[in-house]
Amino acid sequence: MLVSPSILAADFLNLGKDIAMLNEGADWIHLDVMDGSFVPNISFGFSVIEAVSKVALKPMDVHLMVVNPHKWFERLAGLGAANVSFHLEAAGERTATNIDEIQALGMKAGVVINPDVAVEKLFPYIGKADFFLIMSVFAGFGGQKFIPESLGRIAALRSEILRRGNSALIEVDGGVSSDNAPALREAGTDVLVAGSSVFKSANPLKAMEALRRA
Repeated sequence: MLVSPSILAADFLNLGKDIAMLNEGADWIHLDVMDGSFVPNISFGFSVIEAVSKVALKPMDVHLMVVNPHKWFERLAGLGAANVSFHLEAAGERTATNIDEIQALGMKAGVVINPDVAVEKLFPYIGKADFFLIMSVFAGFGGQKFIPESLGRIAALRSEILRRGNSALIEVDGGVSSDNAPALREAGTDVLVAGSSVFKSANPLKAMEALRRA
């Protein structure tokens, strides 16, 4: 599996040091952008993303938890983002257009849903999106407890992707740890987003390797 640690759990007073550590041990670097409107929290904006882009050696994996996500695609492309995901709940009927716009800018496009959105709502975008992000907690805050029912949702999405002969990746975000990583892999997960379980561990590099080997 790929590991995409979320810098939401990093030490922002020593962010350069943490990014250097991710350059050594991560596959992607996950950036959670929250606007205080779509979710009840604010994380960071483009000044932080720009700073990360200057030192990141691994692909930047940007998760937009914002209203009107399409307003920011060009700017993210200019900063070198590799992956951009946005919420189906925020995009609505514009979801397919958002996918096209992200891909036209040379980035991989992902569609995200919260735990209270039926996973079947992602099915129309199989064959269009490059990856899907299943939230296993509700978007907006780090450190939440993993929702076990997420495993069935992941398995249903994986089954439909395989049925259609597609190769879209499934990314999972929320309460991910080495304890549930084996079950997530068995359900069909390709990419693990982990925050606290990496940055709060005694040895973040070993924590990332444990997730990858799960």
